[in-house]
Amino acid sequence: MNRAVIPIAAAATEAPTRQRRREGQKGRRVDPQAREEVRRLLGATPRARDLLIEHLHKLQDHFGHLSARHLAALAQEMSVAQAEVFEVASFYHHFDIVKEGAAAPPGLTVRVCDGLACEMAGARDLLARLPALLGTDVRVVAAPCIGRCEQAPAVAVGQHPIARATTASVQAVVRAGHTTHEPQGFIDLAAYRDEGGYALLKTCIAGEIEVEQVIKALEDSGLRGLGGAGFPAGRKWRIVRNEPAPRLMAVNIDEGEPGTFKDRVYLERDPHRFIEGMLIAAWAVGIQKIYVYLRDEYHGCRALLEGELARLRAEPPFPGMPEIELRRGAGAYICGEESAMIESIEGKRGMPRLRPPYVAQVGLFGRPTLEHNFETLYWVRAILENGAAWFASQGRHGRKGLRSFSVSGRVKEPGVKLAPAGITIRELIDEHCGGMAEGHRFYAYLPGGASGGILPASLGDIPLDFDTLQPYGCFIGSAAVIVLSDQDRAADAARNLMRFFHHESCGQCTPCRNGTAKASALIEQPQWDLELLADLSQVMRDASICGLGQAAPNPVDCVIKYFPDELRRN
Repeated sequence: MNRAVIPIAAAATEAPTRQRRREGQKGRRVDPQAREEVRRLLGATPRARDLLIEHLHKLQDHFGHLSARHLAALAQEMSVAQAEVFEVASFYHHFDIVKEGAAAPPGLTVRVCDGLACEMAGARDLLARLPALLGTDVRVVAAPCIGRCEQAPAVAVGQHPIARATTASVQAVVRAGHTTHEPQGFIDLAAYRDEGGYALLKTCIAGEIEVEQVIKALEDSGLRGLGGAGFPAGRKWRIVRNEPAPRLMAVNIDEGEPGTFKDRVYLERDPHRFIEGMLIAAWAVGIQKIYVYLRDEYHGCRALLEGELARLRAEPPFPGMPEIELRRGAGAYICGEESAMIESIEGKRGMPRLRPPYVAQVGLFGRPTLEHNFETLYWVRAILENGAAWFASQGRHGRKGLRSFSVSGRVKEPGVKLAPAGITIRELIDEHCGGMAEGHRFYAYLPGGASGGILPASLGDIPLDFDTLQPYGCFIGSAAVIVLSDQDRAADAARNLMRFFHHESCGQCTPCRNGTAKASALIEQPQWDLELLADLSQVMRDASICGLGQAAPNPVDCVIKYFPDELRRN
């Protein structure tokens, strides 16, 4: 068969032309007006790939939603595939994607927290009544925990939180268009410096304290990661310091665990104590740049922190202070997991990484990364000024240190309670919470938030600390304590928590994605299939990639083990 012979030079010229033509036809055609709107909105901000989520926030904040035309324009502006932009935007709960031809959502969204503490305080009634009261111009949606469990039921009108919400207070805020949230006893940069703030950091920078002294003090104090994992802080500094430069730092303020709000409370009161601890850590470990990841629900905290960081940059405590970049979450509980947070900072879907390698070796942008929770860094200054022995001596019942307990539920005085590590739940309720709420009798408690399990009142004398609760199938995590009374049922609490885990699973691994869905469906039934639930629990624990799937069965397993009478009454 005769075939036309194409000269090599001609073929080389023609192939790229065909390739360019095909590439130009991929995806949605970009609307020039949308491209101009995106350019104008982003301004001089870099189009770096890791800023994708930040840019999506700008579009969402400005237009109230994400349209297909603007997503396509953003993809072109950032030289990123449209599919990649869409998959990131669709991963996070706070981005509203409007498909072509579909109606945009109402201009105002009211989020009613349906976390356990808020459900106990009447969130279901608010969700049932508010849509009719607010009308069609307002969208009312259920939202996972918004970090205000001590103010239950909590509602967010747009980005404005309402504590102990009622239908009347929500209507008033919707009509007014805003609400004020003034932090109590806030210490700004000037006040913090007047109290001796940043003097310790300057001493470190001046070489009056050796790095080894600082790390040794943290090790001797027994300070462990207070975000939930409990890894020794001093050891983590030493590990990352021994890794090759450049090293980065990622700070986790994405406390999405239902029942947890301590970081928010401390941030609203004394942000510079945390910042000084963070900068001391950066000096000791040799950090080039710091990324602070703050959950999107903390709108007020973000404005506060942005303002204080701007003041600090204008008057830095020492020359050459590392750059501190504030990154905004977008509504994904999974991003509280350290590697998922790092993926999110890099502008990706917040999916946990398989390990090894560990974040300390290969973290942000492939560099060794010191990852810390907010509260861990908050204690650095106090430990170094008062000594390791001071912190270690604070415990009770043979434990060491202090714990910030986020207490919510059926107590008279919920809130953040600074107490000795090892305190029991009975002591915590009586000494720090004013006792049980009127008309309520202590029945059960969650010692470590949604994933920490549920224990009966008969086990109310266990020291609350790392390593003390594991024999009972529980753990302290971030010390989020939710107290149940005789008017509650542990089985109902487990149903609430499993719905949360199902909603928040990132979907990456089958044991968690399907396991949380199946477990949630099983426990909604009047009679629980105990054999199937036991098999499901084992598979989720053994095969899930991260702690979400591994710990999600805890509430269900605890109900089966400690509250069998409830199952017989189901």
